[in-house]
Amino acid sequence: MVGRLRVVRALPTLRRAVTQWRGAGEKIALVPTMGALHGGHIALVRAAKRRASRVIVSIFVNPAQFTPEEDLAAYPRTLDSDLSILAELAVDLAWAPSAETMYPRGFATRVVPAGPATVGLEDRFRPQFFSGVATVVAKLLIQCVPDIAMFGEKDYQQLKVVSRMTKDLELQSRIVAVPTVREKDGLALSSRNAYLSARERAVAPTLYRLLKDCSARIVSGQSLPVVVAEGGRAIESAGFILDYLEARHAETLAPIGSNDEGPIRLLVAARLGKTRLIDNVAV
Repeated sequence: MVGRLRVVRALPTLRRAVTQWRGAGEKIALVPTMGALHGGHIALVRAAKRRASRVIVSIFVNPAQFTPEEDLAAYPRTLDSDLSILAELAVDLAWAPSAETMYPRGFATRVVPAGPATVGLEDRFRPQFFSGVATVVAKLLIQCVPDIAMFGEKDYQQLKVVSRMTKDLELQSRIVAVPTVREKDGLALSSRNAYLSARERAVAPTLYRLLKDCSARIVSGQSLPVVVAEGGRAIESAGFILDYLEARHAETLAPIGSNDEGPIRLLVAARLGKTRLIDNVAV
C-alpha cells in the first residue's frame, strides 16, 4: 500500500480485487503505462476517474516492444515517484508485474496485428513494435477485465491498432481515446522529452506549430500533396531529421491523396538530436 493506493504484483491478488469489484457491480477503468508518469498520464487517470468507480493503472516496461537497437535498460524507471503520483490521484490499484509474471518461462504466443499496424508509419521504422504492444495490451485487458481502457491520442497509430485488436478479438473492454496533453508552447508531453538538450527543447515545439500550419492550409483548400511536401521541407529546415509527415484517413490510416477523401489526420515523426518525437493533429 502507498497511502490509499493498493500496489499489486501477483496475478491472483489482482484477480481477487477485480472479482470483488465486479461482484459489487462497479465499473472498472484501466490506464496502461510504462511508468515515468507525466501530465499526459495524469490526464488519462483523471479521464478514467470521471468514467469509472474503480481505476487500475498498470506500470510495466514492456520488453516485447523494444527492438535490439533500442536500449531497454535506459528506459526511465521511476516506480516510487510514480506510485506517489497515483496515490495523490486516489487511484484504487497499481498493477506492477515483473517481466517474469507477464512473460513466464515457456511463453510462446504473440499477437500480430495487421490493418492499422501495417500502414507504413511507425511500423516502417519499428517493424516488431505493434506486435509487442498488441500482445501486452491483450494480456492487460484479459488480466484486469476493465470496462474501459484509456489511451492517448498522441500515439495515434497505437490507439488505432489497440482499438482494432480489441474489436477483432471481441474483448469486452471499450477503448477510450484521450486528447494529447501539451506544454504551454505546444510540445506534446512524452517521457522522451527528458532526453532533449536545452537547445533541442527550444526547437521541439516547432514540430507542432508546423503541423497546425499544414492543417490550416489544408482546411483552407490548398492542395494536400503540396502542403505535405512543403511541410516536410519546413520541418527539416527547422533542424529535424524527418522520418515521415503523412496525411492519412483518420480511422483506417490509409493514405489520403486529396482534401475530400477524409476525415484526415496529419501524422509526423522526426528526430531532434538523439530524441525521436511523434505528433499528430486532426484536419
